Amino acid sequence: METIKVLAKGQIVIPASMRKKYGIAPGDEITIFEYDNLIYLSPSSKDPVKEAMGCLPITPSLSEELLKERRKDFAE
Repeated sequence: METIKVLAKGQIVIPASMRKKYGIAPGDEITIFEYDNLIYLSPSSKDPVKEAMGCLPITPSLSEELLKERRKDFAE
């Protein structure tokens, strides 16, 4: 854990070791949010679609179930 100071204009400096670890470069956006009296900083995703791929379980496939029902509807 590292300690940082808040500058006069409310700015903070992210330590170089953390910038390197998380790939944060000048001009990058950081998301800030609070939860239960804690403040979180999170690097914004450069490609949110790519990062979201694989986060949902493969089975059961809801889309397959919906397609089956649609086929039944059209067959009637």
